[in-house]
Amino acid sequence: MSLDDRRQEIITAAAELFDRSGYSQTTMDDIAKTIGIAKPTLYHYFRSKEEILSSIHEEFIDLLLEKEERRQRAGLPPEQMLLEVMVDILELMETHRGHLRVFFEHHRELPDAAQPDMRAKRDRYEEAVTRTIKAGVTSGVFRDLEPRLTALGLFGMCNWAYQWYRAGGPLQPREIAFQFWDIFVRGVAATPSRTLI
Repeated sequence: MSLDDRRQEIITAAAELFDRSGYSQTTMDDIAKTIGIAKPTLYHYFRSKEEILSSIHEEFIDLLLEKEERRQRAGLPPEQMLLEVMVDILELMETHRGHLRVFFEHHRELPDAAQPDMRAKRDRYEEAVTRTIKAGVTSGVFRDLEPRLTALGLFGMCNWAYQWYRAGGPLQPREIAFQFWDIFVRGVAATPSRTLI
């Protein structure tokens, strides 16, 4: 197994352990046993649990940024862009569940040295979604709402889903994403023009 392949195996196993047992409760010894390697061998690939945590965060945010940048190049309309952002986050509940929990629950525990780079990447992603909302407002597809607050609302809607989503349920992540998008873009009022309050 190559160095990169082994590192990837460790990251994936650690993310699953952190999801199942909690970050603080999982030890380097637990990770080594799960992989089937000696603890000193694990330290050959990662110097600490915090370094593994940084790698999980980096892999996760890089994946989201790559997908977002691909869509930007494709020139999708704003409403489609927002749907795909929601799909990205919700589909990761199937493909990267452990990464998702670790990303949202433990980013404050990243080593100090890793914080600025990770914060910059998170900000880049947030700014990309905010720009999409601004573009939708400018083109008249979306109402004139505060773009950053709207982006944060979208993230809040999707990011919390890992707490209740279970694989094998009646809806697949993309189906949940579409329903969330429908609620987010169209609202819940039966008659959109009706004043409710």
